[in-house]
Amino acid sequence: MRRAASLLLVAALPGLSACGEANMDDQARAKTWDRNPFFPRQITMRQPVPGTVPRVDPAREAPQPQTIGRDLIDRGRERYGVFCTPCHGQDGRGGGMIVARGFPPAGDLTAEPLRRAPAAEIYGVIGNGRRAMFGMAQMIPSADRWAIVAYVRALQLSQDAVVASLPPDDRARLEATR
Repeated sequence: MRRAASLLLVAALPGLSACGEANMDDQARAKTWDRNPFFPRQITMRQPVPGTVPRVDPAREAPQPQTIGRDLIDRGRERYGVFCTPCHGQDGRGGGMIVARGFPPAGDLTAEPLRRAPAAEIYGVIGNGRRAMFGMAQMIPSADRWAIVAYVRALQLSQDAVVASLPPDDRARLEATR
């Protein structure tokens, strides 16, 4: 009896080894545009369920704002604080806490070449990244990227500003803080 079982097992082994490995790429499945007799209209692609809420793609680009107001700059300051400060620092000069902990140096947002750069270029770098900076398009919605650009422009103007060029009330407040 044992001998018969052993022979049966030895005879079955070649058949079991022929099973191969499962390959997820090589299986029966329906592609988006295939005909599918399972569904009433015989198409695979289905309409969304009624009541489905569309998901907005944060990476989708929005047009550049025509006007820059206080609300946009305030939103930009808030978003800059969340997404940009860790690398670029509060002042935008590139000395954030991540850099202090050994991450590659961040770009100086107040440097002259960036001051001359078009707003669309800054917007593109925020979304797509450059050098050590990775793209943030999937994390920062397009409108917020434009708000950050507006705040960076305000930040650039605030750095190394000539005190004499300030309005008198701002000059007085600055003198009071010294």
